[in-house]
Amino acid sequence: MGIRISTSTLFDQGIASINDRQRTMLEVQQQVSTGRRVVTPSDDPIAAGRILDLSQAQALNQQFVENAASATASLATAEQSLQGVIRALQDVRTTIVNAGNATLGDSGRAILARELRGSYQELLSFANATDGQGNYLFSGYRGQTQPFSEASPGDVQYAGDQGQRLLQVSASRYVPVSDAGSEVFQRIRTGNGDFAATAGTANTGTGTIGIGAVSDPATWNATGNPSNFTIRFDVDTATNPATTTYDLVDNVSGNSLLTGAAASATGPYLRTFTPGAAIDLRRQGAEPAFDYGATVTIQGNPGDADTFLLRQSPTQSVFSTVNNLVNALSTTISTASQSARLTNDLGVALANIDQAIDRALEVQTAVGARMKEVDATAATHADLAVQFEETVSALRDVDYARALSDLTLQRTLLEAAQKSFVQVQNLNLFDLI
Repeated sequence: MGIRISTSTLFDQGIASINDRQRTMLEVQQQVSTGRRVVTPSDDPIAAGRILDLSQAQALNQQFVENAASATASLATAEQSLQGVIRALQDVRTTIVNAGNATLGDSGRAILARELRGSYQELLSFANATDGQGNYLFSGYRGQTQPFSEASPGDVQYAGDQGQRLLQVSASRYVPVSDAGSEVFQRIRTGNGDFAATAGTANTGTGTIGIGAVSDPATWNATGNPSNFTIRFDVDTATNPATTTYDLVDNVSGNSLLTGAAASATGPYLRTFTPGAAIDLRRQGAEPAFDYGATVTIQGNPGDADTFLLRQSPTQSVFSTVNNLVNALSTTISTASQSARLTNDLGVALANIDQAIDRALEVQTAVGARMKEVDATAATHADLAVQFEETVSALRDVDYARALSDLTLQRTLLEAAQKSFVQVQNLNLFDLI
């Protein structure tokens, strides 16, 4: 016995078939018009989930790209500022060398002092430099705080901190984009970096001291080295010619290194002075055993009771160094001892400026290394961005050749469904009677 199908069922089935074909063709048409195979998650739930994960990874990668660009801009500005600092310090060094010209008078030195005041202000400007976003480059973590301000000539106060602002340029790497200005401009070792050699302010002779050198670093840095000595001179005018002797005094204990006993304020002392000969901080002859691995040279003729100080290099700001130099060049020179004092001041300034240049170069090198690291990281992120885009495109974007073929097929199927429906709806039993 056959199954009877009602006319309404035939109509419903026909309309449903046409609707299905229209919906399918619409989906294919949307793929072609949007260029995407996955328009809604229902098109391919697995691919849609994968696309979501990749899109989140893309967004994070893009943020790293933007952070790297910001870091590069800040570091480039810092490098330019440090290059300006180095250039200004080199100008100061040239001025020091020019100031040592024996034919230069008070007026000539006054002109050099004015040039140095300009260099001083230039250095202060570089110390307060900002990046493209208005953050100070040398204020540590406190990017919105001006790091340096002048309380008085040579007395420049630091208002930043010792931190560094960091930017995340990858999942595991944070790059510093600022530096503590105190480390760049203030805490600079003086002298030769191991010890500073200076002349006594009350000296009356023509003795001038060099920066000295550490001949044995292990000995100089050994525990027990007081790193604080005075070279004390005595001039015996009873002899012809006058005899100059010197003592080496441990300023911590107050004892003479040459006798082992309490140092005497008057001579004669056990060592005879020869201008230009090395003064060695170690035992000679019958002296008590001592060795501090350092030497220094004094030129000229120290006066009676003149002193020279050797001590572990303290730190000093570059602003103090330049200001002290300005004061030295602004002083009238009329005697041989004043000329020797100027020579000593110039020698101290030259050593300190060289230390400042070395420090600026160290920081500039560190900034350059960070820039190189950021560039490498940015290149990696650029490659990742291309890979992400390719992967997402493979999952999401439509294959036009296939989509157009499907569109043609669906249109044919829709036309077939429509024509078959027309044939069915034209069937009429009364036509057969």
